Amino acid sequence: MKGFVKVKPFSGETTHFSGLEKLTLKRGEKEEIRDVAETVSHEGTVLIRFAGIDNPEAAALLKGAEIIAPRENAAPLKEGEYYIEDLKGLEVIDREGKALGHIIDVMEGGGGSLAEIKLLSGAGRLAPFRKEFFGDPDLEEGKIMLLESWVLDEQ
Repeated sequence: MKGFVKVKPFSGETTHFSGLEKLTLKRGEKEEIRDVAETVSHEGTVLIRFAGIDNPEAAALLKGAEIIAPRENAAPLKEGEYYIEDLKGLEVIDREGKALGHIIDVMEGGGGSLAEIKLLSGAGRLAPFRKEFFGDPDLEEGKIMLLESWVLDEQ
């Protein structure tokens, strides 16, 4: 298919892509909003053709970009799931309530999701974002408890 970009959704869901008119493409700190010309679900992925992208060479230039859908068009959450955007900026505290830093991002790693944390010292650390290490996020308070603070120790 000419000019289509293959997208693998983090959620594994594809139905919420149909009917989208605009999507944000993000590379590093740069974001651009693009018009969606067509979407096709295909074997657990989504093929998207953006307006003005009519050949494989132009589509290849978009490779590696993160695609951000408007919240109202995002995949529905299941029990215990959170949008990554809601986790960004949460204050990370230890069991005693002492601030350790903030979540910068949550990304996929080889063994599951990893929380990127900027410590109060300014150093960055990655921690497995699993229930064994983190409590439930308190989105109203803007905090999340790190249950095992040793995961932030420098290796």
